[in-house]
Amino acid sequence: MSPTYIDLTYTLDENVPIYPGDPAFSCCPTQTIPNDGINLHAISLGSHTGTHVDAPYHFVEDGARIDEVPLSAFIGNAVVVDLTQKTSRELITWADISSYTELICRKTQLPNGVFVLLHTGWSRYWQSPTFFDHPFLTHDASQRLLDLGVKLIGVDTLSPDETHVDGSTTDFGVHHAVLGAGALIAENLTNLEAIQTGDWLVSLMPLKLKGCDGSPVRAFAWRADGEDRAL
Repeated sequence: MSPTYIDLTYTLDENVPIYPGDPAFSCCPTQTIPNDGINLHAISLGSHTGTHVDAPYHFVEDGARIDEVPLSAFIGNAVVVDLTQKTSRELITWADISSYTELICRKTQLPNGVFVLLHTGWSRYWQSPTFFDHPFLTHDASQRLLDLGVKLIGVDTLSPDETHVDGSTTDFGVHHAVLGAGALIAENLTNLEAIQTGDWLVSLMPLKLKGCDGSPVRAFAWRADGEDRAL
């Protein structure tokens, strides 16, 4: 039986939410089969558009660029933390995550290490103004995850830090902690409820963009235990 792959990626289209100040997304035909014999599109987007990964260089001047991060860093055993009870702009603290400590520690010992993915359920607000009002992680909680050996923190929101749409300054404490430690961040994941239980491997392979601070990814998961039951 072929393995089941779970897509954790948003479709990029003209309605994709863009982080305040980031470049807009466009994908426009430049050639068509009726006119040119082929279909060809021109694509324009920021390095943090849609489902994507942040490289350390995003916040660390001498940090690794996305093309310098080893491929092994983009595959990990998933621990999905259920935070679906969280409300708009509510803090995600260590108390919300600590019950997963034993599981996280066990998976750090596995080949490919561990990704901690924060499932707030905020995907339900995709393409809505409420998507910008997501819950966000505390610096302390992110540091405790790093101390456990987590190599990537992923979120189903625009950012693990609070997102401001009024022009005020964001703290970016989680970005500084995680990327400063040489770990990675994944943002705008979706469908995390599909991998909430069981053992899953996740791939977040980026484009090989020379010198870049991040990249869109096609995020997906498959069963780490080799079992493939109907979902």
